[in-house]
Amino acid sequence: MDSSLLNKFDIDNCKFQFKNSPGFPHFCLDNFLDEEFALKIHDSFPSYKEAADVGVTYRAINEKRKVQVSDCMKYPTPIKKLYDLLVSKEFVALISEMSGIENLIADPNMSGGGIHATNTGGHLDVHIDFNYNEELALHRRLNLLIYFNKDWDEEFGGYLDLWDKDVKNCIGSFAPTFNRLAGFATGSFSWHGVTPINCPMDRMRKSFAIYYYTKEAPSGWDGIKHNTIFKARPKEHLKGKLLMPSEKLAHYLFQLIKKMIFSAKHLKNKLR
Repeated sequence: MDSSLLNKFDIDNCKFQFKNSPGFPHFCLDNFLDEEFALKIHDSFPSYKEAADVGVTYRAINEKRKVQVSDCMKYPTPIKKLYDLLVSKEFVALISEMSGIENLIADPNMSGGGIHATNTGGHLDVHIDFNYNEELALHRRLNLLIYFNKDWDEEFGGYLDLWDKDVKNCIGSFAPTFNRLAGFATGSFSWHGVTPINCPMDRMRKSFAIYYYTKEAPSGWDGIKHNTIFKARPKEHLKGKLLMPSEKLAHYLFQLIKKMIFSAKHLKNKLR
C-alpha cells in the first residue's frame, strides 16, 4: 500500500464513531485522501456519457440515472490507483481494525461497486444491500463510499441518508462533498439511500464505492440469503403503495414469461 496516497487520520476516532453511531455502525471521515491525489481522481473522472458507454445505467423506479463502472480495466489511471489502494492487504487490514470486523476480504470483481456517476433527476431509494455474494461464496459486511464533488451545494441533493430499522426516522445524512469517506456495516437493518439529485445539467454526482466481505457469517445471521430490498421513505406514499409493487409485479411476470418461453423451446427440441 502506498501510504502517501492517504492523509493521516485518527483511527481511534473512526472506531468510536463506528461503534457508537445510532442505528447501525457507520462513520464519516473528511480529507481521506492526499489532496493532490484526490484532485487527480476528480479531474480524471469520466463524463456521464463516457461512463454510460462503458458501464451499466440504472433506469428502475428505485434506482434511476446512476451509471456504474465496475471493471477496473476501464478506470482512468488515478482511479485505478485508488482501486489498487483500497484492495491492498494493508488497507484491508486497516479498515478491518477500524471497523472491528475481522478477516475482511475486498471484492476482486467489484460487484455493484466502482465508479458511480449520477446526473440530475437521479436517485437511489432506501434499501438494504444483498447480503451474500453467490459467485464468491462470501458474506457482505462493509461498504465504503468516497465522494469527489467540489463546490457541491446543499440544493443539489444527492445526500447519503441512513435510516432506522423501520425506515421511519433518518438517523444520519451526509453530503457527498469532495474527498469525504463514508462507511457503514451492512446487515439486516442497514437501511440507506441517496436523496434525489438536482444539480445543474453540466454537473453530476461523482463517487467511488467498494464493498468488503467475510467467509464467516455475521453474528446472529438467520441463514436467509437475499438480494437488494427497497423500501419507500415515510412521505413516498405513491411510490410505496403503487409504483414499487407495480414494478415488482411487472418484473415477476417478465421472468415468468421468460421461463415459459424457455420451457416451450426445450419441449419443442425434445419432440423433434
